[in-house]
Amino acid sequence: MATAGQWLEGARPRTLPNAISPVIVGTGAAAALGDAVWWKALLALVVSLALNIGVNLANDYSDGIRGTDDERVGPMRLVGSGAASPGAVKRAAFACFGIAAVAGLVLALTSAWWLVLVGLVCIVGAWYYTGGRTPYGYSGLGEVAVFVFFGLVAVLGTQFVQAEQVTLAGLAGAVAMGCFSSAVMVTNNLRDIPTDTDSGKRTLAVRLGDPRTRMLHLGLLTTPFAMSLALVAVTPWALVGLLAAPLAVRAHAPVRSGGLGLELLPALRDTALAMLVWAVATGVALAFG
Repeated sequence: MATAGQWLEGARPRTLPNAISPVIVGTGAAAALGDAVWWKALLALVVSLALNIGVNLANDYSDGIRGTDDERVGPMRLVGSGAASPGAVKRAAFACFGIAAVAGLVLALTSAWWLVLVGLVCIVGAWYYTGGRTPYGYSGLGEVAVFVFFGLVAVLGTQFVQAEQVTLAGLAGAVAMGCFSSAVMVTNNLRDIPTDTDSGKRTLAVRLGDPRTRMLHLGLLTTPFAMSLALVAVTPWALVGLLAAPLAVRAHAPVRSGGLGLELLPALRDTALAMLVWAVATGVALAFG
C-alpha cells in the first residue's frame, strides 16, 4: 500500500502551477472589468486543481497498466512502481474528477448552464489523454489539449464565471498560459523520447524528433512575453510580466544545451516557476493597473 508521501508525489505537485496560474490570470482579467467575484475564483481554483491532479493520476493509471512507465525517468509512478494498485489509482483519479464536477456545477448554475457541457468535455479529455483504446496523448495531441484546457478554457472560463464575458485581455492571458503549460509538457516529453519510442507512445516530441522539440520549447516560452507587450494596450503595468523572463531563460538553458533525462528536470521546475511568476505579475497588473 502506498504511503501518504508516495500518493503526494504520485499526484505530481510540481505540475500544480499549471492549475493555479490560469485562475490567477482569469481573475485578473475579470477584475480589470471590475467584476471579480472571489468565491467564484476559489471555486474555479478547486475545479482546476482537481482536474490537474485527476489527469495526473489517470495518466499514472493508464500508462501503468500499459507498461509505459516501467522504465521511466522522473516523478514517482504509483502503478508503474507497484506502490499502489491500478484500481486504487483509478478510483483516486475519478474522485478528483468528481470534486471538479461538483465545484463546476455550482459555477455553471450561477453563470451559464452550457458550462456543464464544457466541464464534461474537460473530464472526458482528462481521461482519454492516456486512457481508452486510442488515447490522444499517444498520437501527439497532448500539447494541443493542454493549450486548450489549461490555457483557453481555464483562463477564459475563470473570467467568464465572474464577469460573464471574455475580453482580448483574457484571450492574451489564455494564450500565454496555454504556451507555458504546453512548454511543461514538451519538456516532459522531450525527456521521455527514448522510453516513449520504445513503448510505442507517439507523443509530439517523438514525432518531431529531438532538435525540433527543443525549438518548440523556445517558441512556447517566448510567446507569453509577446503577450505581455500586447497587454500594454490594457495597462502599461502588464510589462511586469517580463519579470518572469529570467526564469524562462533559465528553464530553456538545459533544453538549449542538449540536456537529456534527469538533466531536464530543472527545466520542468523553472518552466512552471516562470508560468507562476508571469501569472501573478500579470494578474495583479490587470486587476490594479
